[in-house]
Amino acid sequence: MDEKVKALYEQWKKAVTDNEELMGDLEGLSDEEIFDRFYRELDFGTAGLRGVLGAGTNRMNVYTVARASAGVAKYIVGKQKKIYSIAIAYDSRINSELFAKTAAAVYAGYGLHVYLYPELMPTPALSYAVRNLHCDAGVVITASHNPAKYNGYKVYGNDGCQITENAAKAIFDIINQTPYFEAIPDFATLLGEGRIEYITKSLREAYIADAVACAKARDARTRSLKLVYTPLNGAGLRCVTEALAKCGFDDVTVVPEQKMPDGNFPTCPYPNPEIKEALALGLDLMQKTGADLLLATDPDCDRVGTAVPVGDGYRLISGNEMGVLLLDYICRQRLAAGAMPSEPMAVKTIVSTDMTYEVAKRYGVRIVDVLTGFKYIGEQIALLEDKGKEENYLLGFEESYGYLCSGFVRDKDGVSTSVLICEMAAYYKAEGKTLGDRMNELYAEFGTYLNFVDSFAFEGSVGMETMKGIMTSLREDPPTELLGRRLTLVNDYLTGESRMLDSGKTEGIDLPRSNVLKFVYEGGLSVMVRPSGTEPKIKIYYTVKADTDEEAQVLQAKLSGKDGAFASLVIR
Repeated sequence: MDEKVKALYEQWKKAVTDNEELMGDLEGLSDEEIFDRFYRELDFGTAGLRGVLGAGTNRMNVYTVARASAGVAKYIVGKQKKIYSIAIAYDSRINSELFAKTAAAVYAGYGLHVYLYPELMPTPALSYAVRNLHCDAGVVITASHNPAKYNGYKVYGNDGCQITENAAKAIFDIINQTPYFEAIPDFATLLGEGRIEYITKSLREAYIADAVACAKARDARTRSLKLVYTPLNGAGLRCVTEALAKCGFDDVTVVPEQKMPDGNFPTCPYPNPEIKEALALGLDLMQKTGADLLLATDPDCDRVGTAVPVGDGYRLISGNEMGVLLLDYICRQRLAAGAMPSEPMAVKTIVSTDMTYEVAKRYGVRIVDVLTGFKYIGEQIALLEDKGKEENYLLGFEESYGYLCSGFVRDKDGVSTSVLICEMAAYYKAEGKTLGDRMNELYAEFGTYLNFVDSFAFEGSVGMETMKGIMTSLREDPPTELLGRRLTLVNDYLTGESRMLDSGKTEGIDLPRSNVLKFVYEGGLSVMVRPSGTEPKIKIYYTVKADTDEEAQVLQAKLSGKDGAFASLVIR
Protein backbone atom coordinates (compact mmCIF):
# COMPACT_ATOMS: atom_id res chain seq x y z
CA MET A 1 0.00 0.00 0.00
CA ASP A 2 1.16 3.55 -0.74
CA GLU A 3 2.80 4.92 2.43
CA LYS A 4 1.05 8.30 2.22
CA VAL A 5 -2.32 6.63 1.83
CA LYS A 6 -1.59 4.26 4.71
CA ALA A 7 -0.57 7.17 6.97
CA LEU A 8 -3.79 9.05 6.17
CA TYR A 9 -5.84 5.95 6.87
CA GLU A 10 -4.22 5.47 10.27
CA GLN A 11 -4.62 9.19 11.06
CA TRP A 12 -8.35 9.04 10.32
CA LYS A 13 -8.84 5.89 12.38
CA LYS A 14 -7.41 7.70 15.39
CA ALA A 15 -9.25 10.97 14.76
CA VAL A 16 -12.82 9.67 14.25
CA THR A 17 -13.10 7.48 17.34
CA ASP A 18 -15.96 9.65 18.63
CA ASN A 19 -17.97 9.10 15.41
CA GLU A 20 -19.37 5.58 15.43
CA GLU A 21 -20.69 5.76 11.87
CA LEU A 22 -17.36 6.77 10.32
CA MET A 23 -15.33 4.55 12.63
CA GLY A 24 -17.34 1.55 11.54
CA ASP A 25 -16.96 2.63 7.93
CA LEU A 26 -13.17 2.36 8.20
CA GLU A 27 -13.16 -1.17 9.56
CA GLY A 28 -12.45 -4.23 7.45
CA LEU A 29 -11.40 -2.39 4.29
CA SER A 30 -9.26 -3.97 1.59
CA ASP A 31 -6.10 -2.23 0.41
CA GLU A 32 -7.93 -1.23 -2.78
CA GLU A 33 -10.83 0.28 -0.80
CA ILE A 34 -8.44 2.19 1.47
CA PHE A 35 -6.61 3.54 -1.55
CA ASP A 36 -9.84 4.73 -3.18
CA ARG A 37 -10.86 6.59 -0.02
CA PHE A 38 -7.51 8.32 0.58
CA TYR A 39 -5.57 8.63 -2.66
CA ARG A 40 -6.86 12.16 -3.24
CA GLU A 41 -8.96 14.99 -1.87
CA LEU A 42 -12.46 15.56 -3.19
CA ASP A 43 -12.22 18.08 -6.01
CA PHE A 44 -13.63 21.52 -5.28
CA GLY A 45 -14.85 23.24 -8.44
CA THR A 46 -17.60 25.59 -9.58
CA ALA A 47 -20.12 23.03 -8.35
CA GLY A 48 -18.32 22.72 -4.99
CA LEU A 49 -17.86 19.20 -3.63
CA ARG A 50 -19.61 16.04 -4.68
CA GLY A 51 -18.77 12.48 -3.74
CA VAL A 52 -19.75 9.17 -2.20
CA LEU A 53 -20.73 9.23 1.46
CA GLY A 54 -18.28 7.70 3.92
CA ALA A 55 -15.00 8.13 5.77
CA GLY A 56 -11.91 9.38 3.97
CA THR A 57 -10.47 12.38 2.15
CA ASN A 58 -12.17 11.24 -1.06
CA ARG A 59 -15.58 10.98 0.57
CA MET A 60 -18.38 13.25 1.78
CA ASN A 61 -18.47 13.36 5.58
CA VAL A 62 -18.63 15.92 8.40
CA TYR A 63 -14.87 16.44 8.26
CA THR A 64 -14.63 17.14 4.54
CA VAL A 65 -17.67 19.40 4.89
CA ALA A 66 -16.17 21.24 7.88
CA ARG A 67 -12.83 21.67 6.09
CA ALA A 68 -14.50 23.02 2.94
CA SER A 69 -16.60 25.39 5.04
CA ALA A 70 -13.47 26.70 6.76
CA GLY A 71 -11.91 27.33 3.35
CA VAL A 72 -14.95 29.23 2.07
CA ALA A 73 -15.14 31.22 5.32
CA LYS A 74 -11.49 32.25 5.09
CA TYR A 75 -12.03 33.27 1.47
CA ILE A 76 -14.99 35.50 2.40
CA VAL A 77 -13.36 37.02 5.46
CA GLY A 78 -10.25 37.68 3.37
CA LYS A 79 -12.20 40.28 1.41
CA GLN A 80 -11.97 42.57 4.45
CA LYS A 81 -15.59 43.60 4.67
CA LYS A 82 -17.05 44.59 8.02
CA ILE A 83 -20.10 42.36 7.90
CA TYR A 84 -20.27 38.85 6.51
CA SER A 85 -23.27 36.59 6.06
CA ILE A 86 -24.10 33.31 4.38
CA ALA A 87 -27.30 31.40 3.61
CA ILE A 88 -27.53 27.61 3.80
CA ALA A 89 -30.09 25.13 2.47
CA TYR A 90 -30.26 21.35 2.21
CA ASP A 91 -32.31 18.64 0.53
CA SER A 92 -33.48 15.14 1.48
CA ARG A 93 -30.23 13.27 0.96
CA ILE A 94 -28.57 11.15 3.62
CA ASN A 95 -26.80 13.41 6.16
CA SER A 96 -27.87 16.61 4.36
CA GLU A 97 -29.25 18.21 7.53
CA LEU A 98 -26.16 17.10 9.52
CA PHE A 99 -23.84 18.58 6.91
CA ALA A 100 -25.86 21.81 6.77
CA LYS A 101 -25.67 22.28 10.52
CA THR A 102 -21.96 21.38 10.53
CA ALA A 103 -21.31 24.01 7.86
CA ALA A 104 -23.43 26.55 9.74
CA ALA A 105 -21.46 26.01 12.95
CA VAL A 106 -18.13 26.38 11.15
CA TYR A 107 -19.20 29.58 9.39
CA ALA A 108 -20.54 31.09 12.59
CA GLY A 109 -17.31 30.14 14.31
CA TYR A 110 -15.43 32.19 11.74
CA GLY A 111 -17.62 35.21 12.45
CA LEU A 112 -20.15 35.00 9.64
CA HIS A 113 -23.83 35.49 10.38
CA VAL A 114 -25.58 32.34 9.17
CA TYR A 115 -29.10 32.16 7.74
CA LEU A 116 -30.25 28.53 7.66
CA TYR A 117 -33.48 27.16 6.23
CA PRO A 118 -35.19 25.20 9.04
CA GLU A 119 -36.51 22.57 6.63
CA LEU A 120 -35.35 21.00 3.41
CA MET A 121 -35.79 23.37 0.47
CA PRO A 122 -35.23 23.41 -3.32
CA THR A 123 -31.82 24.56 -4.50
CA PRO A 124 -33.26 27.66 -6.24
CA ALA A 125 -34.64 28.77 -2.87
CA LEU A 126 -31.01 29.05 -1.72
CA SER A 127 -30.23 31.38 -4.61
CA TYR A 128 -33.33 33.37 -3.66
CA ALA A 129 -32.23 33.64 -0.02
CA VAL A 130 -28.72 34.83 -0.97
CA ARG A 131 -30.15 37.59 -3.14
CA ASN A 132 -32.94 38.69 -0.83
CA LEU A 133 -30.96 38.54 2.42
CA HIS A 134 -28.01 40.28 0.73
CA CYS A 135 -25.60 37.54 1.73
CA ASP A 136 -21.94 37.31 0.78
CA ALA A 137 -22.34 33.68 -0.21
CA GLY A 138 -24.59 30.65 -0.04
CA VAL A 139 -24.28 26.88 0.33
CA VAL A 140 -26.71 24.11 -0.48
CA ILE A 141 -26.14 20.51 0.60
CA THR A 142 -27.25 18.34 -2.31
CA ALA A 143 -26.02 15.88 -4.90
CA SER A 144 -28.82 16.83 -7.28
CA HIS A 145 -29.93 13.72 -9.20
CA ASN A 146 -26.99 11.42 -8.33
CA PRO A 147 -27.61 7.97 -6.80
CA ALA A 148 -28.35 7.68 -3.08
CA LYS A 149 -24.74 6.97 -2.08
CA TYR A 150 -23.73 10.53 -3.06
CA ASN A 151 -24.03 13.90 -1.39
CA GLY A 152 -22.57 17.27 -2.29
CA TYR A 153 -21.81 20.84 -1.27
CA LYS A 154 -22.54 23.65 -3.76
CA VAL A 155 -21.30 27.18 -3.16
CA TYR A 156 -22.93 30.37 -4.46
CA GLY A 157 -21.66 33.91 -4.77
CA ASN A 158 -23.43 37.07 -3.60
CA ASP A 159 -25.26 37.28 -6.94
CA GLY A 160 -27.09 34.01 -6.31
CA CYS A 161 -25.12 32.17 -9.02
CA GLN A 162 -22.79 29.27 -8.43
CA ILE A 163 -19.27 30.52 -7.88
CA THR A 164 -16.94 31.28 -10.78
CA GLU A 165 -13.93 29.19 -11.76
CA ASN A 166 -11.56 31.82 -10.33
CA ALA A 167 -13.38 31.83 -7.00
CA ALA A 168 -13.46 28.04 -6.90
CA LYS A 169 -9.72 27.83 -7.52
CA ALA A 170 -8.96 30.42 -4.84
CA ILE A 171 -11.17 28.58 -2.34
CA PHE A 172 -9.64 25.21 -3.22
CA ASP A 173 -6.17 26.61 -2.57
CA ILE A 174 -7.29 27.75 0.88
CA ILE A 175 -8.96 24.40 1.61
CA ASN A 176 -5.74 22.60 0.78
CA GLN A 177 -3.95 24.69 3.40
CA THR A 178 -6.58 23.89 6.03
CA PRO A 179 -6.05 20.85 8.27
CA TYR A 180 -8.67 18.20 8.91
CA PHE A 181 -10.28 17.70 12.29
CA GLU A 182 -10.33 21.30 13.52
CA ALA A 183 -12.81 21.65 16.35
CA ILE A 184 -16.37 22.22 15.14
CA PRO A 185 -18.27 24.76 17.30
CA ASP A 186 -21.52 23.71 18.95
CA PHE A 187 -24.50 24.41 16.69
CA ALA A 188 -27.06 24.76 19.48
CA THR A 189 -24.93 27.29 21.34
CA LEU A 190 -24.43 29.44 18.25
CA LEU A 191 -28.14 29.25 17.45
CA GLY A 192 -28.99 30.36 20.98
CA GLU A 193 -26.56 33.28 20.69
CA GLY A 194 -28.22 34.42 17.46
CA ARG A 195 -25.10 33.88 15.36
CA ILE A 196 -27.06 31.25 13.45
CA GLU A 197 -30.56 32.33 12.48
CA TYR A 198 -33.32 30.24 10.95
CA ILE A 199 -34.78 31.70 7.76
CA THR A 200 -38.37 32.71 8.36
CA LYS A 201 -41.49 31.33 6.74
CA SER A 202 -42.09 34.69 5.08
CA LEU A 203 -39.06 34.27 2.80
CA ARG A 204 -40.27 30.87 1.65
CA GLU A 205 -43.67 32.38 0.92
CA ALA A 206 -42.06 35.24 -0.99
CA TYR A 207 -40.07 32.76 -3.08
CA ILE A 208 -43.22 30.82 -3.95
CA ALA A 209 -45.07 34.05 -4.80
CA ASP A 210 -42.31 35.08 -7.21
CA ALA A 211 -42.29 31.60 -8.74
CA VAL A 212 -46.04 31.80 -9.32
CA ALA A 213 -45.70 35.28 -10.86
CA CYS A 214 -43.50 33.85 -13.62
CA ALA A 215 -46.51 32.01 -15.00
CA LYS A 216 -49.50 34.05 -13.84
CA ALA A 217 -48.45 36.92 -16.08
CA ARG A 218 -49.36 34.74 -19.06
CA ASP A 219 -52.78 33.78 -20.42
CA ALA A 220 -53.65 30.17 -19.61
CA ARG A 221 -57.31 30.20 -20.77
CA THR A 222 -58.26 27.49 -18.29
CA ARG A 223 -57.00 25.78 -15.14
CA SER A 224 -58.82 22.55 -15.97
CA LEU A 225 -55.79 20.31 -15.89
CA LYS A 226 -55.42 16.93 -14.20
CA LEU A 227 -51.88 16.39 -12.91
CA VAL A 228 -49.70 13.68 -11.42
CA TYR A 229 -46.64 14.97 -9.60
CA THR A 230 -43.64 13.22 -8.07
CA PRO A 231 -40.89 14.92 -6.06
CA LEU A 232 -38.89 11.65 -6.26
CA ASN A 233 -38.59 11.60 -2.44
CA GLY A 234 -36.85 14.97 -2.60
CA ALA A 235 -37.29 18.59 -1.57
CA GLY A 236 -39.92 19.72 -4.06
CA LEU A 237 -43.18 18.58 -2.48
CA ARG A 238 -44.12 21.58 -0.39
CA CYS A 239 -43.03 24.39 -2.70
CA VAL A 240 -44.28 22.85 -5.93
CA THR A 241 -47.72 21.89 -4.61
CA GLU A 242 -48.16 25.26 -2.89
CA ALA A 243 -47.17 27.11 -6.06
CA LEU A 244 -49.54 25.04 -8.19
CA ALA A 245 -52.38 25.63 -5.75
CA LYS A 246 -51.79 29.38 -5.71
CA CYS A 247 -51.92 29.36 -9.51
CA GLY A 248 -55.25 27.55 -9.51
CA PHE A 249 -54.16 23.99 -10.23
CA ASP A 250 -55.89 21.93 -7.57
CA ASP A 251 -56.35 18.55 -9.30
CA VAL A 252 -52.92 17.20 -8.36
CA THR A 253 -52.20 13.60 -7.39
CA VAL A 254 -48.80 13.02 -5.78
CA VAL A 255 -47.17 9.63 -6.31
CA PRO A 256 -47.57 8.16 -2.78
CA GLU A 257 -44.40 6.02 -2.76
CA GLN A 258 -42.27 9.05 -3.74
CA LYS A 259 -44.08 11.74 -1.77
CA MET A 260 -42.10 11.98 1.44
CA PRO A 261 -38.39 12.90 1.67
CA ASP A 262 -36.15 9.83 1.74
CA GLY A 263 -32.46 9.97 0.88
CA ASN A 264 -32.41 6.24 0.15
CA PHE A 265 -34.72 6.78 -2.84
CA PRO A 266 -36.20 3.28 -2.42
CA THR A 267 -38.28 3.30 -5.62
CA CYS A 268 -35.78 5.02 -7.93
CA PRO A 269 -32.11 4.28 -7.14
CA TYR A 270 -31.10 6.89 -9.72
CA PRO A 271 -33.53 9.76 -8.98
CA ASN A 272 -33.11 11.62 -12.24
CA PRO A 273 -36.22 12.88 -14.08
CA GLU A 274 -34.26 12.56 -17.34
CA ILE A 275 -34.57 8.76 -17.25
CA LYS A 276 -37.74 6.73 -17.71
CA GLU A 277 -37.02 4.30 -14.88
CA ALA A 278 -37.25 7.09 -12.26
CA LEU A 279 -40.67 8.05 -13.63
CA ALA A 280 -42.13 4.54 -13.78
CA LEU A 281 -44.53 4.95 -10.83
CA GLY A 282 -45.62 8.37 -12.03
CA LEU A 283 -46.23 7.14 -15.56
CA ASP A 284 -48.32 4.27 -14.25
CA LEU A 285 -50.37 6.62 -12.05
CA MET A 286 -50.84 9.08 -14.92
CA GLN A 287 -52.36 6.34 -17.03
CA LYS A 288 -54.52 4.96 -14.20
CA THR A 289 -55.94 8.38 -13.27
CA GLY A 290 -56.31 9.67 -16.82
CA ALA A 291 -54.11 12.67 -16.01
CA ASP A 292 -53.18 15.21 -18.67
CA LEU A 293 -49.60 15.61 -17.51
CA LEU A 294 -46.89 14.07 -15.34
CA LEU A 295 -44.47 16.39 -13.57
CA ALA A 296 -41.32 15.11 -11.84
CA THR A 297 -38.70 17.16 -10.00
CA ASP A 298 -35.30 15.84 -8.97
CA PRO A 299 -34.29 15.62 -5.28
CA ASP A 300 -33.17 19.26 -4.99
CA CYS A 301 -36.01 20.46 -7.24
CA ASP A 302 -34.03 22.41 -9.79
CA ARG A 303 -34.86 20.12 -12.74
CA VAL A 304 -38.26 19.13 -14.13
CA GLY A 305 -39.22 16.12 -16.24
CA THR A 306 -42.59 15.69 -17.95
CA ALA A 307 -44.70 13.17 -19.81
CA VAL A 308 -48.07 13.32 -21.58
CA PRO A 309 -50.54 10.59 -22.57
CA VAL A 310 -50.60 9.25 -26.12
CA GLY A 311 -53.40 6.78 -26.80
CA ASP A 312 -52.96 3.91 -24.37
CA GLY A 313 -49.37 4.90 -23.67
CA TYR A 314 -47.34 8.00 -22.94
CA ARG A 315 -44.72 10.30 -24.40
CA LEU A 316 -41.74 11.64 -22.49
CA ILE A 317 -40.91 15.26 -23.30
CA SER A 318 -37.14 15.66 -23.54
CA GLY A 319 -35.24 18.56 -22.02
CA ASN A 320 -34.54 20.01 -25.45
CA GLU A 321 -38.17 19.66 -26.50
CA MET A 322 -39.35 21.41 -23.34
CA GLY A 323 -36.91 24.25 -23.95
CA VAL A 324 -38.31 24.72 -27.45
CA LEU A 325 -41.92 24.46 -26.23
CA LEU A 326 -41.37 27.01 -23.47
CA LEU A 327 -39.64 29.49 -25.78
CA ASP A 328 -42.40 29.18 -28.37
CA TYR A 329 -45.14 29.52 -25.75
CA ILE A 330 -43.59 32.50 -23.98
CA CYS A 331 -43.13 34.30 -27.28
CA ARG A 332 -46.71 33.61 -28.35
CA GLN A 333 -48.08 34.88 -25.07
CA ARG A 334 -45.87 37.97 -25.03
CA LEU A 335 -46.93 38.90 -28.56
CA ALA A 336 -50.61 38.28 -27.82
CA ALA A 337 -50.39 40.54 -24.75
CA GLY A 338 -48.39 43.22 -26.56
CA ALA A 339 -45.59 42.62 -24.04
CA MET A 340 -42.73 41.42 -26.22
CA PRO A 341 -39.61 43.46 -25.38
CA SER A 342 -37.88 45.40 -28.13
CA GLU A 343 -34.73 43.25 -27.97
CA PRO A 344 -35.89 39.83 -26.71
CA MET A 345 -33.20 37.36 -25.72
CA ALA A 346 -33.08 33.69 -24.70
CA VAL A 347 -30.05 31.80 -23.44
CA LYS A 348 -29.12 28.16 -23.96
CA THR A 349 -26.08 26.02 -23.32
CA ILE A 350 -23.87 24.93 -26.21
CA VAL A 351 -25.04 21.31 -25.86
CA SER A 352 -28.72 22.22 -26.19
CA THR A 353 -30.74 21.83 -29.37
CA ASP A 354 -30.08 23.89 -32.50
CA MET A 355 -33.84 23.88 -33.12
CA THR A 356 -33.93 26.83 -30.72
CA TYR A 357 -32.46 29.02 -33.47
CA GLU A 358 -35.36 28.21 -35.80
CA VAL A 359 -38.03 29.11 -33.24
CA ALA A 360 -36.17 32.22 -32.14
CA LYS A 361 -35.82 33.45 -35.73
CA ARG A 362 -39.59 33.30 -36.20
CA TYR A 363 -40.17 35.59 -33.22
CA GLY A 364 -37.15 37.86 -33.67
CA VAL A 365 -35.45 36.57 -30.51
CA ARG A 366 -31.68 36.65 -30.10
CA ILE A 367 -30.13 33.40 -28.85
CA VAL A 368 -27.03 33.57 -26.67
CA ASP A 369 -25.01 30.36 -26.34
CA VAL A 370 -23.11 29.73 -23.12
CA LEU A 371 -21.05 26.92 -21.64
CA THR A 372 -22.71 24.12 -19.71
CA GLY A 373 -23.58 25.33 -16.23
CA PHE A 374 -26.47 27.51 -15.20
CA LYS A 375 -24.17 30.12 -13.69
CA TYR A 376 -23.39 31.21 -17.23
CA ILE A 377 -27.09 31.80 -17.86
CA GLY A 378 -27.24 33.77 -14.60
CA GLU A 379 -24.31 35.88 -15.79
CA GLN A 380 -26.25 36.81 -18.94
CA ILE A 381 -29.18 38.00 -16.83
CA ALA A 382 -26.78 40.10 -14.74
CA LEU A 383 -25.31 41.67 -17.90
CA LEU A 384 -28.81 42.71 -18.97
CA GLU A 385 -29.47 44.16 -15.52
CA ASP A 386 -26.27 46.19 -15.70
CA LYS A 387 -27.60 47.76 -18.91
CA GLY A 388 -31.07 48.31 -17.47
CA LYS A 389 -32.49 45.83 -19.96
CA GLU A 390 -33.47 42.89 -17.77
CA GLU A 391 -36.95 42.90 -19.34
CA ASN A 392 -35.35 41.50 -22.52
CA TYR A 393 -34.74 38.13 -20.86
CA LEU A 394 -37.35 35.54 -21.83
CA LEU A 395 -35.91 32.15 -20.95
CA GLY A 396 -32.75 30.25 -20.14
CA PHE A 397 -32.46 26.50 -20.46
CA GLU A 398 -30.13 23.52 -20.71
CA GLU A 399 -30.89 20.16 -22.27
CA SER A 400 -30.61 18.38 -18.92
CA TYR A 401 -34.10 19.55 -17.83
CA GLY A 402 -33.08 22.87 -16.29
CA TYR A 403 -35.09 26.06 -17.04
CA LEU A 404 -35.46 29.59 -15.71
CA CYS A 405 -38.16 31.99 -16.90
CA SER A 406 -37.26 35.01 -14.77
CA GLY A 407 -34.24 36.55 -13.07
CA PHE A 408 -35.66 36.37 -9.55
CA VAL A 409 -33.22 33.53 -8.89
CA ARG A 410 -29.97 32.77 -10.70
CA ASP A 411 -30.16 29.02 -10.99
CA LYS A 412 -32.47 26.61 -12.75
CA ASP A 413 -35.77 26.47 -10.90
CA GLY A 414 -38.09 23.48 -10.75
CA VAL A 415 -40.82 25.38 -8.90
CA SER A 416 -41.49 28.26 -11.28
CA THR A 417 -40.95 25.95 -14.26
CA SER A 418 -43.52 23.46 -12.96
CA VAL A 419 -46.12 26.20 -12.80
CA LEU A 420 -45.24 27.55 -16.25
CA ILE A 421 -45.38 24.08 -17.79
CA CYS A 422 -48.84 23.58 -16.30
CA GLU A 423 -49.97 26.96 -17.66
CA MET A 424 -48.74 25.92 -21.09
CA ALA A 425 -50.34 22.46 -20.90
CA ALA A 426 -53.66 24.02 -19.88
CA TYR A 427 -53.44 26.50 -22.76
CA TYR A 428 -53.00 23.74 -25.32
CA LYS A 429 -55.56 21.51 -23.66
CA ALA A 430 -58.12 24.25 -24.37
CA GLU A 431 -57.18 23.82 -28.04
CA GLY A 432 -57.60 20.04 -27.79
CA LYS A 433 -53.84 19.37 -27.79
CA THR A 434 -51.19 17.94 -25.52
CA LEU A 435 -47.64 19.24 -25.27
CA GLY A 436 -46.67 16.34 -27.51
CA ASP A 437 -49.13 17.49 -30.16
CA ARG A 438 -47.69 21.01 -30.10
CA MET A 439 -44.17 19.61 -30.40
CA ASN A 440 -45.23 17.63 -33.47
CA GLU A 441 -46.54 20.85 -35.02
CA LEU A 442 -43.18 22.50 -34.47
CA TYR A 443 -41.35 19.51 -35.98
CA ALA A 444 -43.62 19.68 -39.03
CA GLU A 445 -42.72 23.34 -39.44
CA PHE A 446 -38.98 23.27 -38.77
CA GLY A 447 -37.94 19.66 -39.37
CA THR A 448 -37.36 16.85 -36.90
CA TYR A 449 -34.46 17.55 -34.56
CA LEU A 450 -33.38 14.63 -32.45
CA ASN A 451 -30.96 15.19 -29.60
CA PHE A 452 -29.77 12.40 -27.36
CA VAL A 453 -27.02 11.80 -24.84
CA ASP A 454 -24.83 8.85 -23.92
CA SER A 455 -23.02 8.78 -20.57
CA PHE A 456 -20.08 6.52 -19.83
CA ALA A 457 -18.96 6.07 -16.22
CA PHE A 458 -15.33 5.69 -15.14
CA GLU A 459 -15.39 4.83 -11.44
CA GLY A 460 -12.47 4.39 -9.09
CA SER A 461 -8.98 5.81 -8.85
CA VAL A 462 -8.13 5.19 -12.52
CA GLY A 463 -11.34 6.63 -13.89
CA MET A 464 -10.25 10.25 -14.10
CA GLU A 465 -7.04 9.30 -15.92
CA THR A 466 -9.01 7.24 -18.42
CA MET A 467 -11.28 10.21 -19.12
CA LYS A 468 -8.30 12.51 -19.65
CA GLY A 469 -6.81 10.02 -22.10
CA ILE A 470 -10.02 9.89 -24.13
CA MET A 471 -10.21 13.67 -24.44
CA THR A 472 -6.52 13.90 -25.41
CA SER A 473 -6.98 11.22 -28.08
CA LEU A 474 -9.99 13.01 -29.55
CA ARG A 475 -8.06 16.27 -29.77
CA GLU A 476 -5.12 14.66 -31.49
CA ASP A 477 -6.98 12.25 -33.78
CA PRO A 478 -10.74 12.95 -34.15
CA PRO A 479 -12.93 10.57 -36.22
CA THR A 480 -12.82 12.11 -39.71
CA GLU A 481 -15.86 10.20 -40.95
CA LEU A 482 -19.10 9.17 -39.24
CA LEU A 483 -21.91 7.18 -40.86
CA GLY A 484 -20.35 7.96 -44.21
CA ARG A 485 -20.39 11.71 -43.50
CA ARG A 486 -17.22 13.76 -43.62
CA LEU A 487 -15.98 15.82 -40.66
CA THR A 488 -16.15 19.51 -41.60
CA LEU A 489 -15.65 21.46 -38.35
CA VAL A 490 -14.01 20.98 -34.95
CA ASN A 491 -14.70 23.33 -32.05
CA ASP A 492 -12.30 23.00 -29.13
CA TYR A 493 -13.67 25.00 -26.21
CA LEU A 494 -10.55 24.34 -24.15
CA THR A 495 -8.20 26.04 -26.62
CA GLY A 496 -10.90 28.47 -27.78
CA GLU A 497 -10.44 27.51 -31.43
CA SER A 498 -12.88 26.64 -34.18
CA ARG A 499 -11.19 24.80 -37.05
CA MET A 500 -12.78 24.40 -40.51
CA LEU A 501 -11.28 21.32 -42.14
CA ASP A 502 -12.08 22.20 -45.77
CA SER A 503 -10.26 25.53 -45.72
CA GLY A 504 -7.96 24.94 -42.77
CA LYS A 505 -9.14 28.28 -41.41
CA THR A 506 -9.20 28.79 -37.63
CA GLU A 507 -11.39 31.25 -35.71
CA GLY A 508 -11.61 32.11 -32.03
CA ILE A 509 -14.50 31.05 -29.76
CA ASP A 510 -15.58 33.86 -27.46
CA LEU A 511 -16.42 31.75 -24.41
CA PRO A 512 -14.56 30.87 -21.20
CA ARG A 513 -12.28 27.87 -21.61
CA SER A 514 -13.91 24.51 -20.99
CA ASN A 515 -12.91 20.91 -21.68
CA VAL A 516 -15.47 20.36 -24.44
CA LEU A 517 -15.10 19.21 -28.06
CA LYS A 518 -17.66 19.54 -30.85
CA PHE A 519 -17.44 17.70 -34.16
CA VAL A 520 -19.68 18.76 -37.04
CA TYR A 521 -20.25 16.36 -39.93
CA GLU A 522 -21.99 16.74 -43.26
CA GLY A 523 -25.77 16.56 -43.38
CA GLY A 524 -26.62 18.25 -40.08
CA LEU A 525 -24.96 15.64 -37.86
CA SER A 526 -22.93 16.86 -34.89
CA VAL A 527 -21.33 15.30 -31.81
CA MET A 528 -20.21 17.07 -28.65
CA VAL A 529 -18.05 15.41 -25.97
CA ARG A 530 -17.39 16.64 -22.45
CA PRO A 531 -16.39 15.15 -19.10
CA SER A 532 -19.01 15.80 -16.44
CA GLY A 533 -18.08 18.47 -13.95
CA THR A 534 -19.78 16.68 -11.07
CA GLU A 535 -19.49 12.93 -11.75
CA PRO A 536 -16.84 10.50 -13.06
CA LYS A 537 -18.50 10.39 -16.49
CA ILE A 538 -17.95 11.39 -20.08
CA LYS A 539 -21.07 12.63 -21.82
CA ILE A 540 -21.57 12.50 -25.58
CA TYR A 541 -24.28 14.75 -27.04
CA TYR A 542 -25.63 13.90 -30.49
CA THR A 543 -27.71 16.09 -32.79
CA VAL A 544 -29.38 14.79 -35.94
CA LYS A 545 -31.87 16.50 -38.24
CA ALA A 546 -34.13 14.59 -40.60
CA ASP A 547 -37.25 15.02 -42.67
CA THR A 548 -39.21 12.54 -40.56
CA ASP A 549 -39.13 11.05 -37.11
CA GLU A 550 -38.52 7.61 -38.60
CA GLU A 551 -35.37 8.78 -40.37
CA ALA A 552 -34.11 10.46 -37.21
CA GLN A 553 -34.72 7.28 -35.19
CA VAL A 554 -32.67 5.24 -37.66
CA LEU A 555 -29.73 7.61 -37.21
CA GLN A 556 -30.10 7.44 -33.43
CA ALA A 557 -30.02 3.64 -33.47
CA LYS A 558 -26.75 3.71 -35.40
CA LEU A 559 -25.15 6.21 -33.01
CA SER A 560 -26.43 5.20 -29.57
CA GLY A 561 -24.52 3.24 -26.97
CA LYS A 562 -20.98 2.07 -26.44
CA ASP A 563 -21.14 0.09 -29.68
CA GLY A 564 -22.49 3.07 -31.62
CA ALA A 565 -20.73 4.49 -34.64
CA PHE A 566 -18.95 7.23 -32.68
CA ALA A 567 -18.50 5.87 -29.16
CA SER A 568 -17.07 2.58 -30.39
CA LEU A 569 -14.17 4.54 -31.89
CA VAL A 570 -13.29 6.48 -28.75
CA ILE A 571 -14.54 4.65 -25.60
CA ARG A 572 -12.20 1.76 -25.02
